[in-house]
Amino acid sequence: MAKIRAGVLGATGAVGQRFIEQLWDHPWFELTSLAASERSAGKKYREAARWRLEHELPSEVAEMTVVNVDPKEVEADVVFSALPADEAKKVEADFAKAGFAVASNASAYRAEPDVPLMIPECNADHLGLVEVQQKKRGWDGYIVTNPNCTTIMFALTLKPLMPMDIQRVIVASMQAVSGAGYEGVPSMAILGNIIPFISGEEEKVEREAQKVLGTFDGDRIVDAPFAVSASCHRVPVMDGHTEAIWAEMATDPTPEEVREAFLSFNPGLGDLPTEPKRPIIVRDEPDRPQPRLDRNAGKGMAVSVGRIREGIRYIVMGHNTVRGAAGASVLNAEILSKKGML
Repeated sequence: MAKIRAGVLGATGAVGQRFIEQLWDHPWFELTSLAASERSAGKKYREAARWRLEHELPSEVAEMTVVNVDPKEVEADVVFSALPADEAKKVEADFAKAGFAVASNASAYRAEPDVPLMIPECNADHLGLVEVQQKKRGWDGYIVTNPNCTTIMFALTLKPLMPMDIQRVIVASMQAVSGAGYEGVPSMAILGNIIPFISGEEEKVEREAQKVLGTFDGDRIVDAPFAVSASCHRVPVMDGHTEAIWAEMATDPTPEEVREAFLSFNPGLGDLPTEPKRPIIVRDEPDRPQPRLDRNAGKGMAVSVGRIREGIRYIVMGHNTVRGAAGASVLNAEILSKKGML
C-alpha cells in the first residue's frame, strides 16, 4: 500500500516537533512537507528549528526545506496542524477549502458544531460530521480536531463509566510546563512554585468533554448530559499532566466496579499504528500514577489511573504533548485512513 503524504503546519514549534517524531518512519504516512512562518520558509529544517526532543532529529528531516504555510506550497494529502489558535482559524480553513484533510491540534475549530472533536476510543462515529461539514461549508477537504490535552486525559477515562450514568464531574489539574511551549512559562515563575491559573484552560475543559462523549444524531452532536467543573494549575513538571477526578454517578458504583470498567475497556479500533494496546492502565500502588514513572506508558499514548476510592475519586495522568497533542492528531488521521477518508 502506498503511503499517504503528510505535512506539518507549524513544524518548528514544540508540538510540531512532536508531530515529526510521530510521523517519521510511520508505516502509513510519509512526511513530505514541513511548513512554518515566513522567517523559516526557504531554510533547511535544521537551520529553521532548534530541535528540543530527546530523540535525534532524523538526518533526512534535517535536510528538508521548510515551506510557507500555504496550500499552494504544501505537498500532502493530510496536514497536521500545530498552529496557534488565532492563526489556525484562517489557515486551516484555507487548507480544507483546497481539498486537504486537516488533523488539527489547535483549539480554533473545536467548538464548531460541524467539526468532529475526536478521541477515537470514545467517539469514532462522530466522523459522520465530516460530510455535514463539507456540505455546509462547501469544502472539498475537512477539519478534524482533538481536544485540549487536559480534556483528553479524563474524558478517555469517563467513556467506560458512561453506562453508570455520570451526573457530574469535577477535575483539578496539575499541568506540566511543556503544555505552554518551550518559552511559555519563565523558569523563575515556576521553579519551586505552583501557578493556579492557565488562561482559557478551565473554559475549554468544562465544555469539551460533553461534546466528545455526546451522541451523533446524523446531523449534529447532542452533548452528554453531565456538568464538568474544572480548576487548572501549572506545576513544575516537564511532561505529563496529572488530574484528580471526582465523578458522581447515578448508579453509585463501588471502586471495584470502576476499576473493572477501566480494566475491561477495549474500544477495538482495529490495530492502528499509534493505538495503545491498553488505552487505560490501572495502577494499584498507593502512590501511582506519577508523571516521571508513567507518562511514557503505551509509548506516551496510554493514560494511567490510580487511587480509585469511594466517591468515586481517582487520579489520571498522561503525556500531554503525545497523547494530549501530536499523538492524538496522528491517531485521528489513522482512523480516517482506516475508514477510507484519506
